Amino acid sequence: MIYSDKPHLYVFTGHFGSGKTEAAVNFAMDLKRRKPYANVALIDMDIINPFFRSADAREDLEKLGIQVETMLFANTNVDVPALTGRMGQVISDKETYVILDVGGDDLGARACGYYAGNIGSRDHTIFFVLNPFRPFTANVPDTLKIFREIEDATLLKINGIFGNSNLLQYTDSSVITAGELKIREFAREVNLPVLCHGVLSKNCEAVAAAKAIYSPDELLLMDEHVRLLFSRD
Repeated sequence: MIYSDKPHLYVFTGHFGSGKTEAAVNFAMDLKRRKPYANVALIDMDIINPFFRSADAREDLEKLGIQVETMLFANTNVDVPALTGRMGQVISDKETYVILDVGGDDLGARACGYYAGNIGSRDHTIFFVLNPFRPFTANVPDTLKIFREIEDATLLKINGIFGNSNLLQYTDSSVITAGELKIREFAREVNLPVLCHGVLSKNCEAVAAAKAIYSPDELLLMDEHVRLLFSRD
């Protein structure tokens, strides 16, 4: 994975179930391991879905020295989590690498739009996390609709694609190979680079297939940190 030489802001957007939260958490951890003396912060901005939250990984993140900012009332039984003033301060801190985990689809992306001025004032990359095996992102027209809605809601331009071809424990070499073709097809449609590909490290066959396709700088090996509503097995 190629990270900026100076503090940068990375935004993870995508459709519900695309794996963007797991991607954001693993991205932050990998960045911190590679740059142990850098200030790194992860902000959980998912105002839509309280069950798939990077806040679940707080302990793992903080053990590495990563600052974690969550919304008021995150992971509680309060109905509407709220953005905090502290989030804007962290986003604007040009001495810190900042990773934003933004809620799914255009409704969740509105939280990102609220901070569009802060984000636009510094070097940033906005990822569209794409799992081409999800029902609503299985073809180019459907994916493009979601992509445009998210981009409009953020009030910013998406810079690149984060490929995340997976079917949880059923991910094998065929999933990686087929997913690569689908992701590249969509990337051509929107004329954006595929900046990174994520693969769960426990899926040995999938990892081997990904390593045969992608260079080390294009591949993020991911561990499971985010609690799901259902068992992965």
